[in-house]
Amino acid sequence: MFVYIIRRLLQMIPVLLGVILVVFLIMQLVPGDPAVLLAGEGASAETVERIRHQLGLDQPLFIQYVQYVFDVVQGDFGTSLRSNLPVFKEIMIRLPITIELAVASIFITIVLGMLAGIISATKQYTVSDITIMIIALLGVSLPSFCLGLSLIYFFSVKMHIFPVAGWGTWKHVVLPAITLGASGAAIVARMTRSTMLDVIRQDYIRTAKAKGLKLRIIIYKHALKNALIPVITVVGLQFGVLLGGTVLVESVFAINGLGRLIVDAIRMRDLPVVQGGVLVASMIFVLVNLAVDVLYRNFNKRIELD
Repeated sequence: MFVYIIRRLLQMIPVLLGVILVVFLIMQLVPGDPAVLLAGEGASAETVERIRHQLGLDQPLFIQYVQYVFDVVQGDFGTSLRSNLPVFKEIMIRLPITIELAVASIFITIVLGMLAGIISATKQYTVSDITIMIIALLGVSLPSFCLGLSLIYFFSVKMHIFPVAGWGTWKHVVLPAITLGASGAAIVARMTRSTMLDVIRQDYIRTAKAKGLKLRIIIYKHALKNALIPVITVVGLQFGVLLGGTVLVESVFAINGLGRLIVDAIRMRDLPVVQGGVLVASMIFVLVNLAVDVLYRNFNKRIELD
């Protein structure tokens, strides 16, 4: 297991290099010149050229990329063109908020999704099953910004239960977490139902029923463990989706997280912040995938870690 983890961590290096390269090339296509933005529209050509030289923007793209990678290896993510603060410091200020939101959302995704999937599987073709699947279909289909605005209207504007926007208390977490975790919960519910239906039709489940075991024990002690592996895969992927989804949700609820930082940096063509934010999010996603692979082995000892 230790050797496998080390090998996977080493495999992160080319992935992250590729992420940096893709983001770097995409940002070159964004209209506007960072030097002009810093100098101001009324600045002289000499001033703009001096700033371009200071930022290294007059170097070939390959040199700029190699220099950035070299700096990142040394722990230097650069300096924000907008605030003149170290990029790593700006990210570390915003990252805990995004992680807190993502963890709360994944908790909702797992609890609601698995509970709904189990109920739906054990009550197949009943009113409960049909109702849960209809809600799951709506959860997958409904855009997150639409759900978020609806929750704000009903629970904040009309009922005054939760704050409209901001961050700081547990009440600020509820609506954004539900907005972000709803689609994931719907996907997990559908996957849990499908895998549970396959498992509860196996011979050993029939044997357990014939022995007179309670349905609750059969489901949660025997069936659920074997049905969890595909669900773990979906949950791991959904965590990456949640990190990407925070961009929109943080904008809707005016949350100053990492997603909103990246959006603001893109608007200002603040390349160091965009690259640093995407790089950190990619690292988190890769580490989550590694954790998912390790969980595979813990839930099923027959799985070999190649």
